[in-house]
Amino acid sequence: MDSRRRRGGGRRRRTALGTLLVLTAALWTGAQAGGAPEAEAVTPPVAFTADDLPTWQTNGVVWALAQSHGVVYAGGTFSAVRPPGAEPGQQEQGALNFVALDAATGAPAAGCDLSFTIGSGTATVRALAVSPDGRTLYAGGRFGAVNGESVSNLAAVDLSDCSVRTDFKVAVSATVRALAVTGDTVYLGGDFTSVENRDRGFYAAVGTSGGLEPWDPDADEVGRALQVTPDGEDVVLGGDFFYVQNRYSHALAVVDAATGELTKRYGWGFLPRTSVVKGLAADPNGIYTANEGTGSGVFDGRIALDLDDFGQRWRDTCLGATQSVVVHREVLYSSSHAHDCSSMGEFDELHERQHLLAESVHDPAPLLSWFPDTDDGPAGTEQIGPRAMVVSSSGGTDYMWVGGEFTRIVTHGNMKQQGLVRFASGPDTGAPSVPDEVSARNTADGVEVSWRASLDEDDSALTYRVYRNGSATPVHTETADSLFWDRPTLSFTDTGVDSGTSYTYRVTAADADDANVSNTSQGASVTTPGSPSQLTVEVEATADTYVNGAATSSDYGTHQQLAVRGDSPYETYLRFDLPAAPDGMELTGATLTVTTSGDSYAGSASTHTVVPVTGDWSETGTTYASRPALGSTVLGTLASPSELQTANPVELAPGGLSESLDGPADLALTSTGTDSLWLWAHEAGSPRGPRLTLTFEKS
Repeated sequence: MDSRRRRGGGRRRRTALGTLLVLTAALWTGAQAGGAPEAEAVTPPVAFTADDLPTWQTNGVVWALAQSHGVVYAGGTFSAVRPPGAEPGQQEQGALNFVALDAATGAPAAGCDLSFTIGSGTATVRALAVSPDGRTLYAGGRFGAVNGESVSNLAAVDLSDCSVRTDFKVAVSATVRALAVTGDTVYLGGDFTSVENRDRGFYAAVGTSGGLEPWDPDADEVGRALQVTPDGEDVVLGGDFFYVQNRYSHALAVVDAATGELTKRYGWGFLPRTSVVKGLAADPNGIYTANEGTGSGVFDGRIALDLDDFGQRWRDTCLGATQSVVVHREVLYSSSHAHDCSSMGEFDELHERQHLLAESVHDPAPLLSWFPDTDDGPAGTEQIGPRAMVVSSSGGTDYMWVGGEFTRIVTHGNMKQQGLVRFASGPDTGAPSVPDEVSARNTADGVEVSWRASLDEDDSALTYRVYRNGSATPVHTETADSLFWDRPTLSFTDTGVDSGTSYTYRVTAADADDANVSNTSQGASVTTPGSPSQLTVEVEATADTYVNGAATSSDYGTHQQLAVRGDSPYETYLRFDLPAAPDGMELTGATLTVTTSGDSYAGSASTHTVVPVTGDWSETGTTYASRPALGSTVLGTLASPSELQTANPVELAPGGLSESLDGPADLALTSTGTDSLWLWAHEAGSPRGPRLTLTFEKS
């Protein structure tokens, strides 16, 4: 089931027993054993952030993933790889249907260059698996040679030097689509009907030395997935088939690992005849299926089977064909193109697709808060999006790798990224979206402030802080849940307001432990009825610029950023047009708010001071050589504003501004430190530009 319109709003252990270890594109492969720390600033039990990491790209489809010792192996239908951010055809390196990558850096790993070719037609790699001892990589697909060494749709690679094993020669009559490996057996599934010129019904087994085994489940249609149970006693089959060992068991069956005889079959109605199984995964307690349907009345979701009797534990009925599943720390991650999960009490028909999901292995609902998203892929492909998933550990961090036919990361501003993407167990660096639809209105009890909840793709529980009139201290804090399909309107009533006073409210959103904080929202203003005893006025800078001691004749008056530093100096100058003090009132408070820019170097570990400007200057034409004289009185101090894209309030001595009321007030930001500070200028627009909040009270 599919629907091809994109979302436009809200952004948006298994442990092997004995020698058994199964490594397929849909199986967890031991990453937990490294003891990687829990991800921070995500909603448990999710273990990965939704922040995609810089990863090399392919120029085609990735069908299969496997990993070993911090190296991820990707196979598919492609001819080259290129760095993150590079356009197709630019900075490419040849990689014929296979590439090995460093799990931690996302870059190609040295020493494992394999080319999969075929005499006629298009070669492709559709399955990858690593032996339990980590020494051998098995590859299946449609190909006739690897690095020039003749093979027949199945190959073994010695990972010590990435050479093709010439002692492993198995003739498979057609495409191999699934692999599972134990200490002495390689199980394979696919389109083939013979292996080593012996009849085999879409599934077969060979020894790790290449000899054909008698194991033959004798399915009647294509095999697409294989999973050996953790105890090594059985093999779970997934595919298109309707019969196994001449008994009905559509798309899913369990057979004896030694004999191929049926252990468990699934009768009429367990899976619709219009659905197939595309992937399988396991943990110590269960088997998990990835299902795809075509037409109406299909099953597209995921099933959990208990290991004791292979009966159904739960069924996820989301619509949108599932291609791959992987288990990590009691969470089932899946790649699909889910578009309607209303039958589970989750999102209704989206008329679009959500390609990556997470759910507890104990219960599929509610869906867990992990919603990174890709696109479907380019025209000319099936436009399914992600196809394969694997988890690899390196340097104490777990990495979730996703491969497929996608070309963009939707949740990263629709950023171009083809074929591969990865996510880490931390740190989480993605801030929630800025709260929007902020409004303020008078009520009988005070001022009611409301806003639409923000969105964070890996944290549903966000903390909101409401700030009044530029204050650094919030007047209200609350935590609330939101999801990309459910962003509620939140509100609170400010009862601590004065009559006849203008108030401006702004809101921020933060994820767990305030690890990431959104930009401040647009302000919502209201004037309370009656006569005030206190009045707050906010004014934005009317002019600003900075000068550079290393470029004494340069003018930066039209730039969108401002700079401050003591060593190799920068100085910033700000001008505000101040109002007159209201009748019977005097200035009792002043706050300057400046916002760090988004550049990686914008934050500063140094201390910066605000002093009056006593000389003449203008926004354009002021250079370091012609910079104005400054007063010696320190009006306020800004200490170590290290966070990016963050509003930084500086309390000023009101007496230093009193004489400038009803006229211009010129301020300078200076420093004696060595670490530069970069701020948004007024040219960057409200609310990012400098602003001054003045408080007047009755004399």
